[in-house]
Amino acid sequence: MKVKTEIIAVGSELLLGQIVNSNAQFLSKQLAELGMNVYYHTVVGDNPERLEQAIKTAQTRSNVLIFTGGLGPTKDDLTKETIAKALGRRLVTNEEALTFIEDYFKKTKRSMSENNKKQALVLENSCILRNDFGMAPGMALQYEDKFYMLLPGPPSEMKPMFTNHGREYFTTQLGFQEKIISRVLRFFGIGESQLETDLQDLIDGQSNPSIAPLASDGEVTIRLTAKHEQETVAIQLLNGLEKTIQTRVGQYFYGYDETTLVTELMKKMIDYKITLSAAESLTGGLFSEQLTSIKGTSLVLKGSLVCYTNEVKQNILKVSKETLKAHGAVSEQCAREMADNIRNLTGSDIGISFTGVAGPEPLENTPVGTVFIGISMSKKPTKVFPLNLAGDRNGIRKRTAKYGCYYIMKVIEGEYS
Repeated sequence: MKVKTEIIAVGSELLLGQIVNSNAQFLSKQLAELGMNVYYHTVVGDNPERLEQAIKTAQTRSNVLIFTGGLGPTKDDLTKETIAKALGRRLVTNEEALTFIEDYFKKTKRSMSENNKKQALVLENSCILRNDFGMAPGMALQYEDKFYMLLPGPPSEMKPMFTNHGREYFTTQLGFQEKIISRVLRFFGIGESQLETDLQDLIDGQSNPSIAPLASDGEVTIRLTAKHEQETVAIQLLNGLEKTIQTRVGQYFYGYDETTLVTELMKKMIDYKITLSAAESLTGGLFSEQLTSIKGTSLVLKGSLVCYTNEVKQNILKVSKETLKAHGAVSEQCAREMADNIRNLTGSDIGISFTGVAGPEPLENTPVGTVFIGISMSKKPTKVFPLNLAGDRNGIRKRTAKYGCYYIMKVIEGEYS
């Protein structure tokens, strides 16, 4: 059976732009790992006629239909009622779900309105997917030659339900024999187009494992996926392909799967027992905020200073008046002094500085996107990295902070490894 999957998200709030359809993104990734091809994403509002039409359309082109949303207690929660009508199935009360809902209201000492019982209604003869983080259960069934799965809308309920119960249903019902193993490689400092050019022959010739390049907020990720009945063989296939990729673009590689630049930076600094301090003008504390979101920051970050004005740079950070007058705040010279002075001020192993023009207007006759990142180490020449970044104000600031993480890691690899 060739699997053609369609994800149908139900909710007028999605069409109005009030929330992002993150459920479809999550499910697509999960289904890809199972080897289930997603052909269509559909979004439909809380309207029974339009939902019924969406179901009819999906039935003509897909054999696995996954619905998210519309399982709650209110009148506009109409997914299972509409599907029941389309399939000619009754809705029946699931006693386990009803007991769970009643117990919830008793424990919270709240009165239970009659419409909450609606959440315990399920399609007759369906497989019930337990809701471990909410009240409305999910359900799945096969009708004729198609599979239907109904999942709740809140991501906090939908994601664990599919991970813990939905995946197993499809694995069992669709009879998957192959093990599907995925690995994400994360790169920084190289554009998506350049990375694809460097790997073009591998991408063109891909079969098993497959290669899927993806751009993500100034970074590039590659998802490798291998299939084989034996998991060890699938892993060997991934290892072989990754080795080839690393020989070509390994200098830009920084980590696997869901990690981040700041997480990998923290790991390296803790491993090497290196301390850090930051002087932030352009980034306004963003770099330090990202560091402090990671457990163990107190072992690494000695301190930081947001020195947004020239007065603070000069009077507190002790950047020389001559430097600011001759070269300006947005300059290699200023970045060098900022990095040196914050390191000396805090007694850290490394000092990093950020200065530049985030926009929207030029500063000191310097174009928007001009950035200087200084990195200072004791007994080593201070390095200054110039950048010319495109994008809006927030995008430039975020990518500057990422480049700070990236450059420190490169310095650590060169000086401490």
